[in-house]
Amino acid sequence: MGFVGVFGGITGFRRGRALCVVPELTTDIAAGSLPTDENGRVLLKNLSRTQLDDFVTSLGEKPFRAAQLWRWMYHPDSLVGTFEEMTDLSKAFRAKLEDHSRVDSLTLNDTHVAKDGTRKITYKLEDGGIIESVWIPTNDRVTLCISSQLGCALNCQFCFTAKMGLRRHLSLGEIVDQVVLSKRFFDDKDETGKRITNIVFMGMGEPLHNTENVIQATNILTSNKGLGLSHNKVTVSTSGLVPEIVRFFKESPANLAVSLNATTDEIRDWIMPINKKYDLASLLGTLKTVVPRREDGKALKKIFFEYVLLKGVNDTMDDAKRIVKLTSGIPCKVNLISFNPHSGTEFEPSPPETMEMFSRYLASKGVRVTARASRGDDEMAACGQLGKPGDKPSPPRTKIPPTFEGKVKGGSTKRRVGRNP
Repeated sequence: MGFVGVFGGITGFRRGRALCVVPELTTDIAAGSLPTDENGRVLLKNLSRTQLDDFVTSLGEKPFRAAQLWRWMYHPDSLVGTFEEMTDLSKAFRAKLEDHSRVDSLTLNDTHVAKDGTRKITYKLEDGGIIESVWIPTNDRVTLCISSQLGCALNCQFCFTAKMGLRRHLSLGEIVDQVVLSKRFFDDKDETGKRITNIVFMGMGEPLHNTENVIQATNILTSNKGLGLSHNKVTVSTSGLVPEIVRFFKESPANLAVSLNATTDEIRDWIMPINKKYDLASLLGTLKTVVPRREDGKALKKIFFEYVLLKGVNDTMDDAKRIVKLTSGIPCKVNLISFNPHSGTEFEPSPPETMEMFSRYLASKGVRVTARASRGDDEMAACGQLGKPGDKPSPPRTKIPPTFEGKVKGGSTKRRVGRNP
């Protein structure tokens, strides 16, 4: 696994699509070499471990102080938000850190608790943007769903976040801090004593559109010098960016989930426009070759295929049969997901009996399959419901294939462009 990005590389801090110009620092580090906030303070969680070493020594401190600082930021038993809490650092060093740097990249904005205990957590970015994470408790685990972008550029037709378009990528610190702050504020804080066990990059954005920062974040999350999560407990979702998938398997220890959602190019071109660039043959052909294997051919990882069932669109028995063929030769598990409606959508969820029939057929053909229940939908916290479109025009809707005219709500192709209501 490649850990160069975290412990040796350079992490850029992006605001919008341009690399921020860093104001002159009062330390010996050259201006522009490290990411800072609007007041010129270095954003510590945007630094690789090597960069943190350099920053600490530029303050006149011994290199081992960087290890102490890293531990305070990332060790599960620490995760502090102020330098004052870093009690094994000298007062003089803490004063320097206070003058020249900042611990957190995000600010907790609000929480919304759904009837099933799911929490939608909103965090405020330095530039005023709001991102969302979702804390999902079940009997044996707590999964935190985190965002990688403010908005999304890929325009998947069934996703509420897509109606925002892409506002900007999140920095490394803004990604990692969703985990750090969620653990700080919500782990073991109620009568259940539940703690985050799993991380999924399935919130706002396409993670592999922000490849550099997402890969570095997975390495910090899984490193025993970072948050120490098992690589089997961290999963990154993608709609199918083929070159980035190849890079991901070379550089990240995390699992990969692929949003399949259709079994023909006609339907996938419609509901997931990225398919026009990387079609099913390209995507699935890559997945058959890229999964790491042992010398005896046994796969070291499996792909999670996410399949959102849309009534009358991708939920027929022919679709189920095609899934068996498409996934043949790929070590995988298929997660069936009920569509979670939102304002202005033309899609509807498949009936429960359809999902059950779909699931039974796949299982009968030897496909590992689960049917995932919706969580937090009463607070717009469920899969595909995150974000806040409306203040800017939404991306144009794609044309409905002639075969599906009249089979979805609003079915005319004449009204496919416009603002989100």
